[in-house]
Amino acid sequence: MTALDLTRAEWRTSTRSVGNGNCVEVAGTGGGIAVRDSKDRQGPALAFAPTAWHAFVRGIDGVRPD
Repeated sequence: MTALDLTRAEWRTSTRSVGNGNCVEVAGTGGGIAVRDSKDRQGPALAFAPTAWHAFVRGIDGVRPD
């Protein structure tokens, strides 16, 4: 497994994020998508292939939290 270089990644949070530091951040990697916890920016990130990320987004589109 190859480690991703995320030092230049442009991390984003949802526009619905309340800014309390309890968010998920997402960045494009050039070859996919990386996701990390905003409370642990130096911690690990999960990497997804574009097809897996698009399937995830399609799966949650329109789902409202309880």
